[in-house]
Amino acid sequence: MTTESNHSLSESDLIERCIEGDRLSQRMLYDRFASKMYGVCLRYAGNTNDANDILQEGFIRVFTNLSKFRGEGSFEGWIRRIFVNTCIEHYRKKAKSYNISEAHENTAEDTNLDALDMLAAKDIVKLVNELSPGYKTVFNLHVVEGYNHKEIADMLGISEGTSKSQLARAKALLKKIIQKHYNTLRD
Repeated sequence: MTTESNHSLSESDLIERCIEGDRLSQRMLYDRFASKMYGVCLRYAGNTNDANDILQEGFIRVFTNLSKFRGEGSFEGWIRRIFVNTCIEHYRKKAKSYNISEAHENTAEDTNLDALDMLAAKDIVKLVNELSPGYKTVFNLHVVEGYNHKEIADMLGISEGTSKSQLARAKALLKKIIQKHYNTLRD
């Protein structure tokens, strides 16, 4: 099969050929989704080495579980879920050194991040990556992925209150970082 004819494959044909072990189709699937999934990995990992490791691990899981995709919902959504779960597992492995604290879990207030409107997406990602791993993970899961605090608590093995607290603290820190950056630009 030529590369040109492979480009015209429907998503379901591509999936089927990947399941059958067709290496060219597997490469096409990887190429089709790698950059988007790398973005997911980088948001959670915060550095390129960990993001690359998670990307590879995520694609291994995609190819291993491809036959389990039932065609319900979008295929990209299914892949994204695998990557988010892979990122969470990576986070859990390192969680012992992160020490998400439940102390003062209800003391942080939610803050307004209107200043984010002035920043480009790459700047926002850079700022989020400056957060501690615990804050960054909860922020990404809630704000970017859309999980509620109960789901986040279940995924990370923390309480809902801790999830809410981590999000509020992440927003407060982002606000301080943005204000400091904005004030520096104005001076």
